Amino acid sequence: MTALRELIAEGRVGRRLWFYTNYHCNLACSYCLTSSSPRAPRRVLGAERIERLADEAVEAGFTCFGITGGEPLLNPWLPELATAVARRAPLVLLTNGTLFTRRLLDRVAPFADHPIEVQISLDSADPAENDAMRGPENHRKVVEAIPQLVARGVTVRVATTLDPDDASDLPRLCELHRSLGVDDHHHIVRPIVSRGRAVEHGYGLAAHQPELFPELTLTADGAFWSPFGATSRDGKSLDTELLLTRQIEPLHRPVDAFVAAVSGLPSGNDANLGIR
Repeated sequence: MTALRELIAEGRVGRRLWFYTNYHCNLACSYCLTSSSPRAPRRVLGAERIERLADEAVEAGFTCFGITGGEPLLNPWLPELATAVARRAPLVLLTNGTLFTRRLLDRVAPFADHPIEVQISLDSADPAENDAMRGPENHRKVVEAIPQLVARGVTVRVATTLDPDDASDLPRLCELHRSLGVDDHHHIVRPIVSRGRAVEHGYGLAAHQPELFPELTLTADGAFWSPFGATSRDGKSLDTELLLTRQIEPLHRPVDAFVAAVSGLPSGNDANLGIR
């Protein structure tokens, strides 16, 4: 897979391999890329399969991993899987941050001893505005969870998804995440993109292949151009615009399709939304 290593070295593709562990979620955010909800089909990419693919990924040249969903922490095996994957290469785990009971906090405490960053969504300093987009009590649960993770030595990132035409709340939100123990370096701000459930509400910026930086993404449905590509319109119907191949094993199959897709593009940085 020399071609992949060359593309990574040139900065033309991401060095991170993404896994969608599942598509179901305890929330139903109004702009969700995957139209996830408690009723969405689970479409689980299991732990053993992820570990097997992670081994192949390191051999192929990937140097870090991402886990997302749905809500990954709904999978009971996720904390142990995360530490297993992070033994191979650094990992960022995306979560809505609402499931951190004392028991789960104890189970993720070992994250502090591994190169794992837990990325938690928080969209506004105002509870009402945040929860209008994400669901009741979301703000409270997240604000309570972050300091408890930080106290256990877990690295936390805060991800803010907002309307690109209205960033007026951002200064207050930055003050909030700093007070919770998350510095500016670990605050990610990105626009709502018009994919998944956001389309139903008329939210966001258009995000097609030219706007999305290529980061190979594996799901139970197949391999995609970007983690922003593995979307659905109603929680069931898969968007195939950015589908590379239905086959994800062995890993060289999606890697070959990924390399072919990227190699057919002119060189240069045309991914302009800045939403990695």
